[in-house]
Amino acid sequence: MRFGLPRSPSPSPVRGYNRRSSAFGLHSDSESEPEGPLTDAEAESPPSSPSSDSFCFDSDAEASVPPPSKREPRSPAERRHVEETVAAIRLRTRHHDPYEEWEKQTRKDALRTARKEQTQTLLQTHEQRAQQRSQELQVLSVRHDQQMAEVQRLLSTLKLKHQTDINQMKTRWNEQDKRQRDRIEGVIRHEEEKLRIRLEAERKKREEEERKRKEEEERRRAEEEIKRQEDEQRRKQKEAEEAEKRAKEEVERGKRAKLDAEEQGRNRLGMTLAEEDWINARETLKNLKAGPMKTVKSDKAMKSQWSAIRRQITPKIGQLTQDNETISRISRQIYEIVHPSPPLGPDLYFAALSSLAKAILLQAETEVTAEKRSAIPLALVTANLIGSLEAFPDVFFAKLVQRSGGWPVPSVIPSTDSDGTAWNEIERTKAMGYRTNDGEKETPGDYVMRVSGMMRVYFLILAAPVRHPLDKMFQLPRLWSYFARMLGDERLLQTTVAAQLLHAALDVGGVEAKHIWGHQWVKLLEMLYEGATIGIGGSSTKLLGGQTPEGKAARVRVQLEIENIIRSP
Repeated sequence: MRFGLPRSPSPSPVRGYNRRSSAFGLHSDSESEPEGPLTDAEAESPPSSPSSDSFCFDSDAEASVPPPSKREPRSPAERRHVEETVAAIRLRTRHHDPYEEWEKQTRKDALRTARKEQTQTLLQTHEQRAQQRSQELQVLSVRHDQQMAEVQRLLSTLKLKHQTDINQMKTRWNEQDKRQRDRIEGVIRHEEEKLRIRLEAERKKREEEERKRKEEEERRRAEEEIKRQEDEQRRKQKEAEEAEKRAKEEVERGKRAKLDAEEQGRNRLGMTLAEEDWINARETLKNLKAGPMKTVKSDKAMKSQWSAIRRQITPKIGQLTQDNETISRISRQIYEIVHPSPPLGPDLYFAALSSLAKAILLQAETEVTAEKRSAIPLALVTANLIGSLEAFPDVFFAKLVQRSGGWPVPSVIPSTDSDGTAWNEIERTKAMGYRTNDGEKETPGDYVMRVSGMMRVYFLILAAPVRHPLDKMFQLPRLWSYFARMLGDERLLQTTVAAQLLHAALDVGGVEAKHIWGHQWVKLLEMLYEGATIGIGGSSTKLLGGQTPEGKAARVRVQLEIENIIRSP
């Protein structure tokens, strides 16, 4: 069974009733007057579906209203009545009214027509204004051309008159100047003629006297000229020799003055050349081997005592951990071993220092290569011993140069030894820090890792917190000198070892150096970064670390480390 509700009367177009009612007698939102003009998309949109202006639910679940929780349940007849009523309402809300659709479409068509007419009117108005403006511009252009022509004619007339006046004045001036010049030249010619006659007579008399005098003078001059040329030649030769001697002396004085000034400046600042540092370390090593070490090894009692000291030092170095108490204890114990009471003799003392430096470097070669954090306690103990043991800084640096070549300086190993003697192949290989086994040199990879381990300890010593300043070779400013020397030698920068060592130095002290030297350190890092990315000196064929796989990997690590330092606060 279905129920229907009476339909509300539709508004008649004759009565002008513009509002439409919904199925419940309420005005629909879609039938309200538009607040503004419709857009083209709205004007051209197709009529809505018959149920677009009606109120309806999407489903029966939305239409049903849950009964109050405290209300008594309805009887089956009541529930059926409610359901039928709701069905009738839903049916009414979906009713399609053709008149409403016609009225909506009529309104959209009227608005579209009005917009079209308005657009045409605006276009016509704009065209008329543009045409009027063009006509006005043409009139102004014609008037301007006429005025310019009049001005040009007037200027031409004035110019012609001015030129005529100038020509007349020039003509009068030229005539007057010609008359005056002719009169002056006539007087001058008359006086010159009188003077010429008198001078001619005097000249003839003078020429005769002059001829006789010249003959005598020519004879005497010829003799003097020969003598003068000989004297002049001797004088010029002597002056040339003296000038050449003075020039050489001046160049020598300039060179000596420059070298003296540079040396004095370096001495005042405590700076040295890379070659000087290498020579000093090499000489220290040679003196150590030829002096104390040779004496101790040749004396059986001293050699036995030296071996006992070595056996005590090696376990102490191997017991290091990252504990301040352990570091202090082992530093104190090693000091007591090397500096007992009563003290050792000079030769035995230097031999003990050499063994101590060798034990530290061997530990750096093995443990630091496997785990770089183990370099920290080793570097702290070394810094404590450098600050407390006399002559240990020179011995340790000499042993470091012995086992890693010129990289602690840094410097390329020269073609001759420190005393000027030429190398043989074995000696040069050993001076470069390479190990040999049965005549075979160690591989480049092993060499790079071993040197990197020792140099990491060295860089940590430079940055170690100490109570008293250490020797100048173990102070933090040495880090700046190290980078400056490395960047100043392209041969070093293109090696794999250089890239690996620069990364180790930046990892250890790059951030602290930025805090100390600020913008200058950043500029130095920019030069290094350019060498790692663009190329050394802007050349793409010269990159930091070279083209080996190890060099490329080290170059990337240097780039990343520099970026981290720049971003650090």
